[in-house]
Amino acid sequence: MSNRIYNILFHTHTISGIFISALLYIIFFTGSISFLRDEISAWERNEPIQEGYFENIDFDTALSKLKQHDTLYSRDITFSQRFFERRIGVFMTPPKDTTIVTKKGGGRRRGFFYLDMDNYSKTDYASGYSLGEFFYRLHFFAQLNFFGRSGYFLAGLVAFFFLFAVVTGLLVHWKKIVSSFYVFRPKGKLKTIWTDAHVALGIIGLPFQFIFAVTGAFLIIGYTVMLPPVQKVLFDDNPREMQKALESQKVEEYAFYGSPLEKNVSINDFVKRTKDQWPDLVINGFKVFNYGNENMHIQVIGAPNFTDGFIGTGYQTFKASDGKLVSEKDPYNDVSYVEGANDVIKRLHFGDFGGYGMKLIYLVLGFITCFVIISGVLIWLVARDKKNVADHKRRFNTWLVKVYLVGCLSLFPVTALTFVIVKLFADDYTGDRNVFINRTFFWSWLIFSALLLLKKSNYFTNKVCLIAGAIFSLLIPITNGIKSGNWPWVSYTNGYSQILVIDLFWLVVAILSIIVVFKIKRK
Repeated sequence: MSNRIYNILFHTHTISGIFISALLYIIFFTGSISFLRDEISAWERNEPIQEGYFENIDFDTALSKLKQHDTLYSRDITFSQRFFERRIGVFMTPPKDTTIVTKKGGGRRRGFFYLDMDNYSKTDYASGYSLGEFFYRLHFFAQLNFFGRSGYFLAGLVAFFFLFAVVTGLLVHWKKIVSSFYVFRPKGKLKTIWTDAHVALGIIGLPFQFIFAVTGAFLIIGYTVMLPPVQKVLFDDNPREMQKALESQKVEEYAFYGSPLEKNVSINDFVKRTKDQWPDLVINGFKVFNYGNENMHIQVIGAPNFTDGFIGTGYQTFKASDGKLVSEKDPYNDVSYVEGANDVIKRLHFGDFGGYGMKLIYLVLGFITCFVIISGVLIWLVARDKKNVADHKRRFNTWLVKVYLVGCLSLFPVTALTFVIVKLFADDYTGDRNVFINRTFFWSWLIFSALLLLKKSNYFTNKVCLIAGAIFSLLIPITNGIKSGNWPWVSYTNGYSQILVIDLFWLVVAILSIIVVFKIKRK
């Protein structure tokens, strides 16, 4: 590689990294927290569940409870367990029987609600909002959708530049990639220390970072930027036709007949039949077409366990009147190219194919990437803090990095504090839960950042964030024990693994933070 190309790649890597550093840190920090999304929801609501929860639900009782408040006749009703939690997503279409009058309105989420499958209580999206959902959505800047999908576009742009930074960084360090990995000089100059840490940890997390850059760019840019023109050109701007082409399963539709079904039908029996056909299938949804009508059909949906298959979904559709199987899709052998490609990308991005071991690996690699981002910013600052650089440029560089560090490092204590406040006070809040969580997090972040900026010291920022984060982290299992009675030893005894994971996670984080506080010294 010539010096000219090397310099171009080096400066491109630096500029692209600085441009996205703070936003990328937020994405990886909140994304790492999001790997524990289901556990966070169970911890927050005190609603732990066991493996195989969905397929053991009494769906007949659930539908009977819904009929006490809603007219179900002639509707298409979908139950889906998108996340591993006690509250199941339910979507109901308007009645096909035109003699039934329903309330109008409801906006984009009309017909959707969460149903608690233990007590059959209903909550809408805003009321059922959780900390896990908050961090998951902040991971791709959904809270910044002020103008259409502006937050998604921003996240997609960051993902694209991150992919660019990963590739250029690999090319810049290619010749010394092996030797640099084994070099660490803790007694060297600041720039040397940060460079060694940046390169070594960057190489460790390189495959992970490349996977996330590619899959993140695909999921955001592909769905928000590329699909609209494809829909317009190839499908005559018909979203339904494009959806059919993208669906991993055949879109089934069954006509509504005029007469009701003259027999009782058990949904549980059809779920059991599908489970008997594929014993290792994880049932995660079902759909009822034309509920209560003579042309009523039931479709039971599932996916292979991650130990049995990396991709694929399957289903069986039955006619309710005679119980005959009318269609099926084999989850193990009948996988299309579109379905396989989508499943691979999503599984690689969400890390849901290896249990808690894979979640832990993804979590650690995510936080390592956060450190790589911070060290890259500090390398940039130290490299430009020289006498031959004009004073006003040095002051600007120093100010910029202070803002970056305050915004990034304060995420740790603010996140832990939000856990504590939400656990203690969210249930007593009379408004929407999503409003309470948003206000708690963003106002805490703003106040904390403003106070740290007044000090104008990177050393002070780092130390205070570690101390405050450690204190709030220790308070998380304490507040959970006070509020719910599920102290770590109680959760362990009762087998509440989801709640125990969150308490132990924050205890470990607190201990590590305290150790680091005693290790750091002003230089």
